[in-house]
Amino acid sequence: MRNKRFFVVLAGALLFGLLAAVTVSRYLSSAQAYSKDLRRVAVAKVAIPIGTKIIAEQVMVVPFPKESTPDGSYETSDKLVGRVAVVNIAAREPITEARLAPEGTAGGLSAVIPEGYRAMTVKVDDVVGISGFIMPGTLVDVVVVIDPGDRGQTDPISKIVLQNIKVLANGQNIDKPDNSREANSVKAITLQVTPEQAEKLALASTEGKLQLVMRNSIDQGDEQTTGINKRGLLGGDRATPAPEPGSLKSEQPKAEPRPATRRVRVQAEAKPATPAAPAVPKAQVEMIEGAKKRNVDFP
Repeated sequence: MRNKRFFVVLAGALLFGLLAAVTVSRYLSSAQAYSKDLRRVAVAKVAIPIGTKIIAEQVMVVPFPKESTPDGSYETSDKLVGRVAVVNIAAREPITEARLAPEGTAGGLSAVIPEGYRAMTVKVDDVVGISGFIMPGTLVDVVVVIDPGDRGQTDPISKIVLQNIKVLANGQNIDKPDNSREANSVKAITLQVTPEQAEKLALASTEGKLQLVMRNSIDQGDEQTTGINKRGLLGGDRATPAPEPGSLKSEQPKAEPRPATRRVRVQAEAKPATPAAPAVPKAQVEMIEGAKKRNVDFP
């Protein structure tokens, strides 16, 4: 009886041992296959701000699945040291070629200027700079109030001269602050413009007064306006429904067109003369006094 129980326990132990060995073998096989499918990728050890040169202490190498490896990644940090970041790179984020400036680029503002563009700074105050809410990366339009100088036009005119211009820096800051809701009062704004736009902006800032107009970051539309002078300004404007914050133009309520007004001259028609009431004949009484006879009106 005891031998039978012993053999049963031994058989159960062998069975469970065999199952454990098979399970461990499968796990090791899958782990080995997974490790063969990994690739070394350089990632940021700490946050790397825009416009800064990368140093070795900011980079570490971690295993990454081959199918999830981003394009343009690096396997070592040797080729990354000295390169300049053109965007903010968060910690644990892969460092790719698209996030870096070309080799040999100096750090700072010049690293974030695209090829074919220029950086131009204009003076602003609290009003022109929209109370300090213009941050790097904001899109603005440039409005100028200027005297046209024409003989027939002596009033100043306001006109949008540049549209959809990207702000590169406010003051000496090229990075958007952590809390973009807080206003930052600065005295200068640096804009990203083409050479032709730089010429317009230089003339506008010299001959007139500039005003920056902030626009939605997803609003890339081109709005053509005719400008406005004093006479047009005093013509007034019609009220339009206020759109919801951040809504697209297609989602905004349509303003009802003002009905055209037409002046009509009404002439008063001459009233016909009221005909006079016919005279009612009065009653008369014939009186005879001796040889005389006369008619007397009876009231």
